Amino acid sequence: MPFSSLTDPVDIARAQAALDAAWEAIRPALDDGHDLQLERERLAYIVAILVMIAIDDEDLARRALQKFRAHA
Repeated sequence: MPFSSLTDPVDIARAQAALDAAWEAIRPALDDGHDLQLERERLAYIVAILVMIAIDDEDLARRALQKFRAHA
């Protein structure tokens, strides 16, 4: 589970909000050849890694999008 390393409920909520926002931006660009569950999980791990350095939910979603797209 990507967020299992997070213990603070605020961090978990921030991570979930950023994951949802980033996924909404990414999902339409993925074609039918992608495993959507796998791609969302990959994004969740990226969010979990970045949660402690992001300023807020928007910054976290933006950083996660950049990293996800850079390693697509």
